[in-house]
Amino acid sequence: MPAHPQAPPDVFSPAPLGPITLRNRTIKAATFEGRTPDALVTDDLIEFHRVHAAGGVGMTTVAYCAVAPGGRTEGRQIWMRPEAVPGLQRLTEAVHAEGAAISAQIGHAGPVADARSNKAKALAPIRFFNPIAMRFAKHATREDIDEVVAAHANAARLAIDSGFDAVEIHLGHNYLASSFLSPLVNRRRDEFGGSLANRAKVARGVVQAVRRAVADHGDNKIAVTAKLNMSDGVRGGISVEEALTTARWLQDDGGLDAIELTAGSSLVNPMYLFRGDAPVREFAAVFKPPMSWGMRMTGSKFLRSYPYHDAYLLRDAKRFRAELSLPLILLGGVTGRATMDTAMAEGFEFVAMGRALLAEPDLINRIAAEGDNGAAVPSKCTHCNLCMPSIYTRTYCVVTGAPN
Repeated sequence: MPAHPQAPPDVFSPAPLGPITLRNRTIKAATFEGRTPDALVTDDLIEFHRVHAAGGVGMTTVAYCAVAPGGRTEGRQIWMRPEAVPGLQRLTEAVHAEGAAISAQIGHAGPVADARSNKAKALAPIRFFNPIAMRFAKHATREDIDEVVAAHANAARLAIDSGFDAVEIHLGHNYLASSFLSPLVNRRRDEFGGSLANRAKVARGVVQAVRRAVADHGDNKIAVTAKLNMSDGVRGGISVEEALTTARWLQDDGGLDAIELTAGSSLVNPMYLFRGDAPVREFAAVFKPPMSWGMRMTGSKFLRSYPYHDAYLLRDAKRFRAELSLPLILLGGVTGRATMDTAMAEGFEFVAMGRALLAEPDLINRIAAEGDNGAAVPSKCTHCNLCMPSIYTRTYCVVTGAPN
């Protein structure tokens, strides 16, 4: 008799993620919290993640933990050093007390880094002008690249010391590793430019360094995931075809326990990830002249508007699911039980949610409480994206006021 196809897992069932097990298959995606004015953990940041953990997610993601001072998108973000560990330990303990796991998103912002705010030189594949920082990023030398790779390994060790259950390596959005992957940004002619095999060396090297650091850190076990662009959403940038090849290499290298699939470029097309309304006027209001003037006049070209629909990254993500055996995390327009069940049916092991949980941190508990009627529970997120400019002050949903 032919075997019956296996039923998709319940999104609320426990699931393994490398060496750890999450209580369910939902993950609070990385969304910069804006709650670390001195680049260190605060009670406010702890409460932010405690609330999401209490709301039912399997794991919450701290965003963002830069691997070096110059790797921050701006100077208030945490960067991983011994001074940060005591606060991070209090943070992980608070999340664990609510029954959830916690991941640290580690990475280097590269050409997206605000050198003026960081008071440190930004790096890029080529010399690159960042209009937000009004500074040029430095052409990364081989020595710079080696230092960044080593810094990722050190950040992973510090994450283990801080009690994190996982690290998410940022390989997306044209941050440093992603900018090397992009043929639009990476115009180098050395061993890190030209072919995709060369352009992927930074991303692959970082992942392998983190995996070695984790393996060498004794009995403490931590999952290693990566956020990887499927597409930059711009002509000449990372394409789905090249991203598929990179993902296969990362899978074959054996350094990752899962990949979270994302899209868009923080440099040239951020709304390709977010979809929905483009808050140009609200973004302009948070900057000082002349940046605010430029945002008002040309912001619609940078913040392009894309229509929102549920699971808007699913079409591209299904191509990755068809070609990879590695566990995959579906991001983008996951706002309720229906899209969660779709993701499970399509073979994704986990779902990641951002704006929907900013609007309603206890959404997971509310859906789970409804049982079979959970698919009828609406998200309070309106996809207005007015939460995006709030990262420059203190990230929250301006519609519901949560988490505030």
